Amino acid sequence: MGKLFGTDGIRGVVGENLTAQEAFRVGQAVAAVLMEDLGRRPVILIGKDTRISSDMLESALMAGICDVGGDVKPLGTIPTPAVAYLTVQERGDAGIVISASHNPYEHNGIKVFNAQGYKLPDEIERRVEEKILSDVPMKSRTRGEIGRRHHGMRQLKRDYIDFVAGTIESDLAGLRILADCANGAASATAPELFGRFKAHTDFIHTQPDGVNINSRCGSTHLEDLAASVVKGGYDVGVAFDGDADRCLLVDETGGVIDGDKVIAVCAADMKRRGRLTGNAVVATVMSNLGLHEFCRSEGLELVCTDVGDRNVLEKMLQCGYRIGGEQSGHTIFTELETTGDGEVTALQFLQVLKTSGRRASELAAVCPTYPQVLVNVPVSHERGVKEAVMASPALKNAVKAEEEALCGAGRILVRPSGTEALIRVMVEAKTTEKAAEIAEKIADFVKTVKV
Repeated sequence: MGKLFGTDGIRGVVGENLTAQEAFRVGQAVAAVLMEDLGRRPVILIGKDTRISSDMLESALMAGICDVGGDVKPLGTIPTPAVAYLTVQERGDAGIVISASHNPYEHNGIKVFNAQGYKLPDEIERRVEEKILSDVPMKSRTRGEIGRRHHGMRQLKRDYIDFVAGTIESDLAGLRILADCANGAASATAPELFGRFKAHTDFIHTQPDGVNINSRCGSTHLEDLAASVVKGGYDVGVAFDGDADRCLLVDETGGVIDGDKVIAVCAADMKRRGRLTGNAVVATVMSNLGLHEFCRSEGLELVCTDVGDRNVLEKMLQCGYRIGGEQSGHTIFTELETTGDGEVTALQFLQVLKTSGRRASELAAVCPTYPQVLVNVPVSHERGVKEAVMASPALKNAVKAEEEALCGAGRILVRPSGTEALIRVMVEAKTTEKAAEIAEKIADFVKTVKV
């Protein structure tokens, strides 16, 4: 991981450790590296979510790109996976997303896709970082060498919606769906997308005002959706995060259908249809023990990677696997796309729900859930602090002692967040009470680590 690029791009609190000036230099650096490799003027697509800071960062990025001679195609408010998809469709040289995904509105981020719709390789990120952090100014262009902003991009959003709608064959007739757009990017696409099907779909949290993205709504706050699904007698609820690259669901009883359960349901269906290459699925070390149990019962291999959809995708591409993801709702179908897509994930699950004729709660029950407690410990925003905490020998010894006390009936995972100033402590045990007890104990220890 570089000094600026984390597991999901550059992240920060806007105005504090992510500024318009930095965004300008990111735009310069991305375009300059592309020009070095291509030997010509690059074309870069840019999409954004609904945060109050996204317009400002978009303007700064576009100015930086044009300053060094690159051209820009702004897509407006659009989901992250749409940028990846449209970069390939439009034969762009890169795609940039301005979003901090599920984080609160004051955060924002910059993520870059290459011409093939994948996140930038480490080597390219390293070169971009070197230019951003260097004291050497990047060459500004003049006269006819200055980059241009392209106009007329509105149709591209519809092209993306056409693509997503075409990823399933079912018309979803008869289903009653409630969709939570998190006041984010899905607000710009989900109503038209779901309107293509015969299901009855209602929507909540589709009125972004710049500061309400992910606020008590979306995939990280399912309470409102769950209560509304039960009250309204819906068959299922669908929740997206701020940039709509992840999706969680709730069943007709208000029960949560997390990413592990989505993977299980879709993987079992793919196996039945002969679409599951390698007889395997890819998940992360954060996946619940219930997913491990499901895979054993289905005769599937469960391949686990480090946390991060980037790591999941790398393993999938390396081995030719077709489904993988994270418990948090990133689900990747490599047969369809180059990145996780919340709306594609929702449709894949809904198609299985429709064709199975079962209730959502029955469908998701194939993957049990073992008690799991996650505690987030805030640390300083200063770069390097998370890494220093994780390197503490005392912390490693404390975790080892608690793991030995579990006697194999659970597990402990302590890791730095790739997108926030947090250390995440996850504990699984036979009971929620035991998991919570150990998680709080480890979290308290993290707070005492000196850096």
